[in-house]
Amino acid sequence: MTTFQRARSEEQRGERRRVILRSAAAMLTEMPVARLSLNELSRRVGLAKSNVLRYFESREAVLLELLNAELADWITELDRTLVVDAADPYDRGDQVAAIIAGSLAQRPVLCDLLSAQAAVLEHNVSPDVAVTFKRAALARAGECARLIRRCVPELSGADAFRLAVAGTVATAGTWPNACPSEAMIAVYERHPELAALRLDFTDALGQQLELLISGLLVRAGR
Repeated sequence: MTTFQRARSEEQRGERRRVILRSAAAMLTEMPVARLSLNELSRRVGLAKSNVLRYFESREAVLLELLNAELADWITELDRTLVVDAADPYDRGDQVAAIIAGSLAQRPVLCDLLSAQAAVLEHNVSPDVAVTFKRAALARAGECARLIRRCVPELSGADAFRLAVAGTVATAGTWPNACPSEAMIAVYERHPELAALRLDFTDALGQQLELLISGLLVRAGR
């Protein structure tokens, strides 16, 4: 735990915010979003809860800003790794789906934040925080669409953007279903006939993205 003196300049305030975000990110490597409390976050950064609220208006505001940072890091990585090698657009689409799903599987913190975004994180925040988050999210979706079109130029810009948004929603829905509770794991082990309901995140998300891309290509070819 680090103990801070009161921030007296914008530079110091910015550093406090960065420390809070880094601490929250570290906590999410140890626990899911649902268990991250403002009290524990405050303890780890060495500030009273009321002082943390000087920098972020709520726990959800912290996590929304962290989500945007995680998305930006992922897009930067995807820019380097999203490379395909096929003549057929459907084959290139399948490769894009596999690369995106695989890269997201390596980022459990991002996936957990996405799964909590609509139902949890977008609540208990002010309109100012919400619009800042949505504008940043819109920019990230546009960047993702640009990378997709780089590999599958047969898609229009609008369709690539639809795919980027739909992929985010698919990630948010697939992640919690691919992370079953201990009770559900026990059920799958004891009842093999139910094992088909246990999702592998990478495979499940990849298949959904393949279908989305293929469908958009069919529509584009009409």
